[in-house]
Amino acid sequence: MKKKRLYGLSLLLSILTLGIEAVIALIVAVVYGFTQESPNAGGGSAFFIFLLPVLAVFGTAVAGVLSVVLVSPTAWLGGVLGRRFGGREAWWWVPVVAAGVSLVLVVALSGGTGFAGIAVAWPLTTAALTVPALLWRSRRERIFGPVLLWGAVAVVLTAVVGGAGLATGLFPEYRPPAVTSADLVGRWSDGRGGTLTFTADGRVTAVDVGVDDDGYGDGGGDGELEACTGQGTWTHDPGPNTWMQQVDVTVDSCVFDYWNVGGTDSRPALYQYIGDPDSGDLYRLTRTSTGS
Repeated sequence: MKKKRLYGLSLLLSILTLGIEAVIALIVAVVYGFTQESPNAGGGSAFFIFLLPVLAVFGTAVAGVLSVVLVSPTAWLGGVLGRRFGGREAWWWVPVVAAGVSLVLVVALSGGTGFAGIAVAWPLTTAALTVPALLWRSRRERIFGPVLLWGAVAVVLTAVVGGAGLATGLFPEYRPPAVTSADLVGRWSDGRGGTLTFTADGRVTAVDVGVDDDGYGDGGGDGELEACTGQGTWTHDPGPNTWMQQVDVTVDSCVFDYWNVGGTDSRPALYQYIGDPDSGDLYRLTRTSTGS
């Protein structure tokens, strides 16, 4: 006689599994983020650590809802299809159902990302749904401990591989390009008609360059930009490292905060923060012509 499945244990297993998957996904996202161009906004990491307990409680609640709304129906439907077409439950019906459910979810939530985005998200979502759904079917009473243990191993292994990959250069970490004063000479555009033109003698011309409505780019305003036009001077501070490079622009009719250096070696960029630096909203200029 088969043991009756314990709904409470199945629910806890599903919440635990979804939580482990979420932590692994977060680690992967963080490692991937280090390889992508990003502004050097300060303070966000400490704030994120402060929010971890709140995020953990919220994540547990979300995992509980997903377990009831998605995982349980997937496990149940897999059992129904197995009995209907094979005369008995078969585990492989679960990933089949999970694939169908995941496809509907990914397409519905794709937001026009296109076929490539769906092609990547679909198998990942299918795997994320299949694992807790398979565990939901388990009738073992002492399965929580092994799942917790192997989940912890998976989390640690993911973190170690990610950290080692960044440390060894296997996953190349993004760093802003090192620019010189000569590299900055030329016209830089925001793509909407605003330009800064630097000359080798230290002069600069601003045409419809955006600034915060209080004249600052450091979050003092409400995030709305006003166009500024005028002439002035500029200097380049290489700083102690590429993250600390600054371009100081002084124009009589404009009040700019310093410009940060971003982009890549082949396509450098200058940017300022719009509003709170932690928001990640940037006003960005890319070079459209050189001074040569």
